[in-house]
Amino acid sequence: MTTPSLEDKIRQSGNPVDMLRNAQVGPYVFPIKSEFTNWRDEQEAWRKTAVLLDQSYHMTDHYIEGPDVKRLLSDLGVNSFKNFGRDKAKQFVVCNYDGYVIGDAILFGLEEYKVNIVNRPAAGNWVEFHAETGGYDVTVDRDDRSLVNTGQRKGYRYEVQGPNAWKILEKVNGGPIPEIRFFNMGQIKVAGRPVRALRHGMAGAPGLELFGPWAEGEEVKAAILEAGQEFGLLQAGAKTYSTVAHESGWIPSPMPAIYTGEKMKAYRQWLKADGFEANASLGGSFVSSNIEDYYLTPWDLGYGHILNFDHEFVGRDALIRLKDRPHRRKVTLSWNNDDVIRIFSTLFQKGDRAKFMDIPASHYATLPYDMVTRAGKMVGISCYPIYTSNFRRWISLAMIDESVSEPGTDITIVWGEPDGGSRKPNVERHVQTEVRATVGPCPISDDARENYRTGR
Repeated sequence: MTTPSLEDKIRQSGNPVDMLRNAQVGPYVFPIKSEFTNWRDEQEAWRKTAVLLDQSYHMTDHYIEGPDVKRLLSDLGVNSFKNFGRDKAKQFVVCNYDGYVIGDAILFGLEEYKVNIVNRPAAGNWVEFHAETGGYDVTVDRDDRSLVNTGQRKGYRYEVQGPNAWKILEKVNGGPIPEIRFFNMGQIKVAGRPVRALRHGMAGAPGLELFGPWAEGEEVKAAILEAGQEFGLLQAGAKTYSTVAHESGWIPSPMPAIYTGEKMKAYRQWLKADGFEANASLGGSFVSSNIEDYYLTPWDLGYGHILNFDHEFVGRDALIRLKDRPHRRKVTLSWNNDDVIRIFSTLFQKGDRAKFMDIPASHYATLPYDMVTRAGKMVGISCYPIYTSNFRRWISLAMIDESVSEPGTDITIVWGEPDGGSRKPNVERHVQTEVRATVGPCPISDDARENYRTGR
């Protein structure tokens, strides 16, 4: 019996927009404890002291190994791979044939001919498909996120970030940490065990992402937490984790640009009907019957600086044609306090209510798309609204027209779905409302914006 595919599910639903807007799943799940202390202190820890983020459960790992691994990645990624190899990492972005983003992930160079692609599965699935069908001399070892994994995960993954992170890491290492350049990897010791480490700085302060064999994970975590007690280290729960990306300016889940196009049909037939792409939920005030209106370019997502045309890759010709056209810019929107309070006040009134804003993260779909308007005209998309205790306000990430992208510009967000809401089970009957917002830089934090790529 043939396993149903994404293509089968689209055909059955009639329209991929309807399929995704009425999908029965909610936002992306972080299957860890909700709070270890409280999410307010846990949020503030990555700016004031330090935080441990457990990434061991919610992300999919694709381990790809073989003599053609670099050629495979180069044929698909918009990035240059001239200097990529062992102990290197990069933000890996893949596009469809028309230059629209399928997904992005962190790419770890584990060995000269072995890599690990880590994130939500969209980018890794695209690479896995080509590894199987493109004649490359590679093997793929897939380690699904915990919610769909039928066995034990292969490895643990922790981030230690914040102003005191380096002191904690030096303490568990038993001395100074060897110099590791930004987005490069090295090795430290934790509980006497060798631990590989990626250098980056989510909060604008030095930090490391640590990973190793699953069997050693609890011992390593316990040693870090013990060492961190005197430095104010807190462990982040699921509520806090659902707000991490936004202060750093990273959009976690762009719409995979795979649901249309004859060239993409073979891929849709390869993807299963029970997979991520077939069941992700689409939500928000922006509604179009054409799924391609939800597709995004690398520039929309802030990846223009990593586009490199020094090699042939899927989507290259289309991106060359697009590069000199106007592009939306990624910004942070600060929501008007009075308008947010007004939305919450409808919980205590009879009659129509606004869409509930869960706190601290109010994205109720896997793929949130809210309209941004100015003078009644749509000028972009807002996504992933959260409350941040660090800035004491609601913010969201947005991709808006260049003409309204200057910091300080006043715009409007349409909050809630039209016609009372979709059939998603976590969408109650509600009415749309407008929220005033102000354009700000992305990332919102000065430290993260100035230091994130340099690693200072």
